[in-house]
Amino acid sequence: MDGSDTDGLKQRRLDNVSFQGSETASSVVVETEVHLKKAVGLLSGVSLIVGTIIGSGIFISPKGVLDMTGSVGLSLVVWAGSGVLALLGSLCWSELGTLIQKSGGEWAYLMEAFGPIPAFLYAWVSVIVIRPSSIAIICLTFAEYVTSFFPYCGKPDIPPKIIAAAAIVTLMIVNSLSVKAAARVQVIFTFAKLSALGIIMVGGIVRLAQGHTSQFEDSFAGSTKSPSTIALAFYQALWAYDGWNNLNYVTEEIEKPEKNLPRANILGVVLVTVVYVLTNIGYLTAMTSQELLDSNAVAVLWGDRVLKSAAVILPIAVLFSTYGSANGTVFSGGRVVYVAGRAGHLPELLSYVHVRRLTPMPSIIFTCCIALIMIGISNIGTLVDFFSFTAWLFYGSTAGALLYMRYTKRDVKRIIKIPIVIPIIFLLCAIYLVVAPIVEDPQIQFLYAAIFVVGGLIFYFPLVHFKLIKIDAITTYFQLFMEVSPSHRAPES
Repeated sequence: MDGSDTDGLKQRRLDNVSFQGSETASSVVVETEVHLKKAVGLLSGVSLIVGTIIGSGIFISPKGVLDMTGSVGLSLVVWAGSGVLALLGSLCWSELGTLIQKSGGEWAYLMEAFGPIPAFLYAWVSVIVIRPSSIAIICLTFAEYVTSFFPYCGKPDIPPKIIAAAAIVTLMIVNSLSVKAAARVQVIFTFAKLSALGIIMVGGIVRLAQGHTSQFEDSFAGSTKSPSTIALAFYQALWAYDGWNNLNYVTEEIEKPEKNLPRANILGVVLVTVVYVLTNIGYLTAMTSQELLDSNAVAVLWGDRVLKSAAVILPIAVLFSTYGSANGTVFSGGRVVYVAGRAGHLPELLSYVHVRRLTPMPSIIFTCCIALIMIGISNIGTLVDFFSFTAWLFYGSTAGALLYMRYTKRDVKRIIKIPIVIPIIFLLCAIYLVVAPIVEDPQIQFLYAAIFVVGGLIFYFPLVHFKLIKIDAITTYFQLFMEVSPSHRAPES
């Protein structure tokens, strides 16, 4: 759907709508130019990236890479190498984000390069499955740790799910009320989790100085020599870095995006890489590699041995980490819904902005409601596993979009222009990460996931292309009820 279609959708709404306040009994007039407020600076941008990437995994069980590589030395190389690959992706997205200064991340870039169908399919998968299920899983992990502090709650299924639902609703309220408040929450919780990981890193350095270096002597002994196994180890580590692209979802809300977007992308990924490598080193100063492989809560074991009675700090840190990660996912995930609605790929209502708070309230509520539904799915983890490869399918397609626009937009001045070898390398890695899990362990569920992706076309043609169903009355009702208005049209790329 092109820009003229979008403008046509906007023209069906009143430019000025009066809302009657329940307390003041005074009307509020919506300004014609209602748009999202630029409230994300460099610090909050870095916090969004770091806080979303670092969830509960680095605290609980960072053993997959060690298990596949077979040695401490090679596992650390893989952790560092995966950070380099994530950095390559950040550089690609920095060029894209400064070239196409629109929110929505991959959706905006696929739309610009290849048109509405690839962009819609990305929105279809991201909005319905990937983002909401990620929020649900993170909040369920948060809930499990909350219930661990209250033994009298027992282990029933209902209490953790209620806590997870409460966490989602709380995040929905915070993100709906204020962009600045959501950004502050992200900064606070990112600082808290980095402080906890800082304890492990500093503790590891101190123990190294004390001579606890046995795990790093002849550290490459036993390393696997299988290229495919090493590649799969990279595959596992790269998932731990997922979230490096989240700032591009909120480009229109970044202060001075031409400067802060690339700076935050690079600083965020570099910081996470350093934290991941030093944290793994810290763990191995207090336990053997076999103990790390056998433990399901590595940080807790490290705390028991090093911090003794103060070990309770680390379970609390997991609570901060998961809640902050969920906040970042809600903050960025709602923007995909917002930009897709603005282009007519989703109901127009989802692109509306609250007239006073200047937040994309309908898109945030929509995303969180689907996440609440996801909490009730028993095999949600399996669902995400089989849709994960589609994320790298779209990452690769977006890298291809960058290469394609090097040709179609070669005369456009670029604020950042990275060496062309970087998107090529990233594209090749993405192709491998799509193909590898299918070739290594082919399962029928991958076919089901692929059918679901392509099945989005069943909705695209009647609802988006031909616009056969009109919901103007419903849209007008919710516009008045929620005090929202059409947002300012997308910025020019």
